[in-house]
Amino acid sequence: MRKRELEKFKKILTEQREELVKHAKSAVGGEIHLDPDDFPDEIDAASSEMSLAFQGRLRERERGLLAKVEGALEKLEDGIYGECENCGEDIGVKRLEARPVAELCIECKSEQEQLERNLG
Repeated sequence: MRKRELEKFKKILTEQREELVKHAKSAVGGEIHLDPDDFPDEIDAASSEMSLAFQGRLRERERGLLAKVEGALEKLEDGIYGECENCGEDIGVKRLEARPVAELCIECKSEQEQLERNLG
């Protein structure tokens, strides 16, 4: 991969990391507290609990994405960004543009998904 492409991906990943960290900080700053006296009935309480559970799942997904972004930035520093973790071949630039944290080339990812479908 050319130096200019690597710099482009570094910028994309750095911006994505900053956005995720900013979002996480704002989420941590917000209070998550359920006081049963705040809700006039059980439906309101259940609705609020569902909303909090959904927000928790979103935060967990963001935490996982942040770990992948950090890993991709480490690979950039180590000079191995864009190499498939399975076969060692280069991951296509178009795939990395679509998913900068991609760890597998399209062929290996397709094989992985097929295996998951067969097992699931």
